Amino acid sequence: MIARLAAVGAFARGRIVDVGYAFRMFFMLVFSIVRLARRPRLITAQIHFIGNHSILLIGVAGLFVGFVLGLQGYYILNRYGSEQALGTLVALALVRELGPVITALLYAGRAGTSLTAEIGLMKAGEQLAAMDMMAVNPLERVLAPRFWAGVFAMPLLASIFSAVGVTGGYIVGVVLIGVDEGAFWSQMQTSVDVWLDIGNGLAKSLVFGFAVTFLSLFQGYEAHPTPEGVSSATTRTVVYSSLLVLWLDFLMTALMFD
Repeated sequence: MIARLAAVGAFARGRIVDVGYAFRMFFMLVFSIVRLARRPRLITAQIHFIGNHSILLIGVAGLFVGFVLGLQGYYILNRYGSEQALGTLVALALVRELGPVITALLYAGRAGTSLTAEIGLMKAGEQLAAMDMMAVNPLERVLAPRFWAGVFAMPLLASIFSAVGVTGGYIVGVVLIGVDEGAFWSQMQTSVDVWLDIGNGLAKSLVFGFAVTFLSLFQGYEAHPTPEGVSSATTRTVVYSSLLVLWLDFLMTALMFD
């Protein structure tokens, strides 16, 4: 019995140490923006890698999500004679929920796994250890630019997703089905608030950017320096990021739209 209690205590203590180490690393990356402000090209290069290479995926996904919202929204609203409110339904669903959440999930699957694999391979190839030997902090030189690039890129990608999704809803609802164009845009403009809806959606995407990018970099930095270790870390990035995004979305929705 005592041995089992000791094992449980050791496990709990180990997890607490891991959480503390992760928080310390997170705050180090956050405050690294002070030094990175002197070398902005490190961040812009990573924004190009993370953001530009994800635009096609985000745009195509947003277009098809807009198609589905326009089609399903029309079928539902038509039952109650409210199909003129299709623009409101599409816009609110995208800017409040689907835009930030689906963008974060796609970002985790595309850019997050890439970051984890890149950092994990650098660790396996002892490149990070070599930087330590040359008195170069790998957290500031390698991880921090990627961290802040992901934070900056996520709201931009979410905005693109929502804009393309609204266009997709317009194509299906107005062009194909025949909803009145004026009602589609006018009700959207009067119902969507810049700060309450769009602002909160961008705040969500910013939080998702912090969470998913840090988790991706942390998994790569702490991966075992073997092919199996890097593969496992990449898998954990997708699983943990997806669950974290959904949990944060519920928490922030309860706080923002109560």
